[in-house]
Amino acid sequence: MILADKIIELRKKSGWSQEDLAEKMDVSRQSISKWESAQSVPDMGRIVRLSELFGVSTDYLLKDNIEFEEPAEDVYSDSPLRTVTMEEASGFLRMREHNAPRIALGVMLCILSPVLLLLLGGASEYGMLALTESQAVGIGLVALFVLVGCAVALFITCGLRSGKYEYIEKEPIETLYGVDGMVRERRDRYQSTFSVRLTVGIVLCVVSVIPLFLSIFLNGGNEFISVLGVCAILVLVAVGVMLIISVSVIWDGFKQLLEEGDYSRAEKADSKRYGWISGTYWMLVTAGFLAWSFITNSWDRSWIVWPVAGVAYGAFYAILKAVGRKNG
Repeated sequence: MILADKIIELRKKSGWSQEDLAEKMDVSRQSISKWESAQSVPDMGRIVRLSELFGVSTDYLLKDNIEFEEPAEDVYSDSPLRTVTMEEASGFLRMREHNAPRIALGVMLCILSPVLLLLLGGASEYGMLALTESQAVGIGLVALFVLVGCAVALFITCGLRSGKYEYIEKEPIETLYGVDGMVRERRDRYQSTFSVRLTVGIVLCVVSVIPLFLSIFLNGGNEFISVLGVCAILVLVAVGVMLIISVSVIWDGFKQLLEEGDYSRAEKADSKRYGWISGTYWMLVTAGFLAWSFITNSWDRSWIVWPVAGVAYGAFYAILKAVGRKNG
């Protein structure tokens, strides 16, 4: 085993991302990446530092013929790591590429689901359709449930397809020789696509409020224009979120195989520890959204629950993990 592979293996066993190791070594993340891809070799001083960090000898790091050395202290796991082969890693990435557009489409359908309800309800209320308000709402609700049903079907089929690879997301893993290099190469090729689509998606979400402001200034006493403004917001947000999710699903696949960012071993442990809280939280949010919408018939306003809940959840989860680690 060459030095590059030993650094990868020891870093992962420590539960560190490249950023974590770079901070401990007082070097850039790019330097760690080059070491692990065998593009460069650390100097002797840093070899010594690596041996101290990982609890192994410098001989183990420098001599290719020494294939295994037990670290001085195993702080990672009481159970053996799941091994990911090249075939499994390639299959996992193909699955993410297959699921990405379908998951993105499902989320877009959910966001767009109340649009027809808003349009028909507004047109009926302001005398622009030969439908009663009850008929307009009924047709809109049917469309809403059809779109949500299609989205749920997409989520279920994607979930079934990804089930066999669930351990990559949730458990500590160890990749065989060559897997890390393959994943990094594919990630580098995908970088430009990810950056462009993510940027466009975020920009669409940010500018989505512009139609509402325009409708307020231009309505001229016609309140239906405000309804059109709300619908335009939903359409722009739906397209933006679709772009973001379509690339993020694939990008997260790279991070999961490399155990970086939100998929480092420390983050996986937190997810396993607090996962039930996440499920409970979003079930309560969904129940609250539906209750508010049906009881008050305010579908034109109740959508605000989702962005507020998303921001609140991020803050809540961060505080929960901080408290848990402090007490742990």
